[in-house]
Amino acid sequence: ALGRANITVNKNAVPNDPQSPFVTSGIRIGSPAMTTRGFKEHEARTLTDWMCDVLDNLDNEDTVKRVKGEVLELCKKFPVYTQS
Repeated sequence: ALGRANITVNKNAVPNDPQSPFVTSGIRIGSPAMTTRGFKEHEARTLTDWMCDVLDNLDNEDTVKRVKGEVLELCKKFPVYTQS
């Protein structure tokens, strides 16, 4: 679901999770990917808000499209590579 909104995460084990280690019940977004772009706390919080919006509305394509647009706009403001 998050991938449809251009948010990439990976599955991760959660410490002290009663599930088997082979069952990943958490998600992780890499902080290096955020800091490489120059994200600070505000952008990280915004991103987590968008993740919650998508996960709380899995079947709502309007929400996914809105978040995808906001993600693309944020990434334009914080490009990985800049022209010198």
